Amino acid sequence: MKKQYVFATAILLMLLSELLLPGCKKQQFREETTGDVNIVGYLDKYPDSFSLFRQILERTDNSAFLNAYGAYTCFAPTNSGVKAWLASNKFTSVEGADVNVLKELVKFHLLNDTVTTASFKDGKLPVPTMQSQFLITGVVNKDGNSSYTVNRQAAVLRSNVKVGNGIVHEIDHILTPAAKSIAQQLESDPQFSIFTQALKETKFYDRLNTVDPDTAKRWMTVIAESNQALADSGITSYAALKNRYCNTKNPENPADSLYIYVAYHVLRDIKFLGDIINSSSHQTLQPQEVISTQLIDQDVVVNEDVFDGVIEKGISLNRSKSDNAATNGVWHYAGAHYMVKYRKPAGVFWDLSAFPEIMKLPAYYKKQNYTFKRQNELDRPIKDIDWEYRLNNGDFLTYEYTTTGSIANFACNNDIITIPLNAPARPAWYEFTTPVIIKGRYKVWICYRSRNPVQVNVRVNGELMQRPVNLGEAKPAGSDAELESIGWKQYTATPAGFFSARLVGTVDIKTTERHKLRIEGLSGTNAANHLDMVHFIPVNDNQIFPRFKPDGSKVYQ
Repeated sequence: MKKQYVFATAILLMLLSELLLPGCKKQQFREETTGDVNIVGYLDKYPDSFSLFRQILERTDNSAFLNAYGAYTCFAPTNSGVKAWLASNKFTSVEGADVNVLKELVKFHLLNDTVTTASFKDGKLPVPTMQSQFLITGVVNKDGNSSYTVNRQAAVLRSNVKVGNGIVHEIDHILTPAAKSIAQQLESDPQFSIFTQALKETKFYDRLNTVDPDTAKRWMTVIAESNQALADSGITSYAALKNRYCNTKNPENPADSLYIYVAYHVLRDIKFLGDIINSSSHQTLQPQEVISTQLIDQDVVVNEDVFDGVIEKGISLNRSKSDNAATNGVWHYAGAHYMVKYRKPAGVFWDLSAFPEIMKLPAYYKKQNYTFKRQNELDRPIKDIDWEYRLNNGDFLTYEYTTTGSIANFACNNDIITIPLNAPARPAWYEFTTPVIIKGRYKVWICYRSRNPVQVNVRVNGELMQRPVNLGEAKPAGSDAELESIGWKQYTATPAGFFSARLVGTVDIKTTERHKLRIEGLSGTNAANHLDMVHFIPVNDNQIFPRFKPDGSKVYQ
């Protein structure tokens, strides 16, 4: 009796808090009102749909905790779905099924959190199941109607049913957890026989066949190349693959190119396609080597990068054949063969005004000014440029172009960006995502038009550069050598004291990928700080040349 009173009180308090504190809710539910206080009660209310799943809960001793207060998500399969699963596994009834198998199934249908369809992205759910593996969700279109799918095994029939201890999603089939490791799944598919043999020869097979009980160490992701993908690159057998890459005669040697090839196809952690496209790069098991990733016309593309203005085409992942969940991670299907590209450090001469959002506005790009303003905290009008959100008119970034005046006469491509900094009305920082920079040691130069005395710090990947910059200070007079010795240079083709490049420091770029550069206001305030370019130049390269004409072309010594 006392337990029932405590439970009823808890439910009452929860309902009252929802009425009195609507602003505290983090998710918006498409609520369906039920008279049930828990998941089990909801299932009992519809025996024609859920009596068999209810039997499974009873037989596996899971009814008790799902009948008590908590915060769970239950994917509840209908009777027809349970019957289909029983038949496919040659069980005549729930009572005749292996109870240990049923226990794993139940855990695979439950999340220890409330997750609505607002979290159903193209990829894994934000929390694992109680069985420890992740579920993936997606959307399918059939006869003009869209519906959610779970694990490509079941369709969602009814969603976001809110009950006293969580959320119920009705599904039409049983969900079955992966039974094999990544290594075992690839080995069982003859399309990957060459890649599997490479895994074995390099001993990566053993690593990918291990299910670590510590989930913090368990997960891995593999981008696997099929025999056809390899054949398209002239590799028709494992012997041919070994002949191309095994330069030390020992595939287990971490310095061997075959070992490096395999390591470069294994990523840390579990990353479904939805996770892969959410980041521009991912660390591989090959030390200090990453793959770059992006979504191009709905294709997930690996290693398509721009180096010195030239696009290097990447390879696509086969979306329909990827997201293959395993007991220790997930693997994806590469559409073509790829390998690490070793490059020497090279200068990156980055025009800050050449970003996609302005270049896609032909009425403004290289024609007239345009201002980007954040409308709220979550708004990101420019994907690769972020800044502190300030609720006022000082919160903006302006693209400026003109055919007259100093900008036209000196700035690279006749354009600059304007960023307001400091004071209560203006952002304290702006952060830019760089072009791809090859790993190496670089000097970093900030190229700007001097205006008012606003002093800033510069950080690269969070590392504070050695010298702050006063954006109101113009370079002094002197020869190229004299200026370079004190951290200045002329970067415009035509000399102009108010267009200056300031050396802010030296940085070690540890991975070949895009990086973060942040400008932080220190003192002074102004709404018109003009930035033109940023130069990353290898420390042993010429720091003075090339210089840049107003049309963007380069002038060499």
